[in-house]
Amino acid sequence: MAALEWSDALALDLPLMDDTHREFVDLLAAVEHAGDVALPAAWQALVDHTDDHFGQEDRWMRATRFSSTNCHSTQHQVVLSVMREGAARGDLAVIRQMARELAVWFPQHAQTMDAALALHLRRAGFDPATGIVHAPDALPREAIHGCGGASCGDHEVDEAASVAG
Repeated sequence: MAALEWSDALALDLPLMDDTHREFVDLLAAVEHAGDVALPAAWQALVDHTDDHFGQEDRWMRATRFSSTNCHSTQHQVVLSVMREGAARGDLAVIRQMARELAVWFPQHAQTMDAALALHLRRAGFDPATGIVHAPDALPREAIHGCGGASCGDHEVDEAASVAG
């Protein structure tokens, strides 16, 4: 059994996002089950998928004024950077540990940050497949910065970036 399996708890009622997340979970399971010879290629497939996955969500955020300077995008940048470093190092034990950590991180990310994004996109009538916003009046007037809430400001994004750097 994989450390992380797809479940209804990960579904966000945004089919394109859910399909992408399901693929992430499947690729993570492939990494977990890969033998030593197949592990680097399985990890690279996950890194490549994650690059596309995060890029897609980041484009959706920019298109709907969820801003590329929010905590969500910063978390994408940090996680992808660490994943790429794991691929570059090629240390199988490190890659396996990273996969275990991703299995812990991903559900929280999906159920918090991605859930908030999915809700924002649905409210705006955003069609992820076409990029059309069907309810432009529902978009914020200005880009949402920080985490989009009163408890998280831009300084926290700066702190997250300095920890990652």
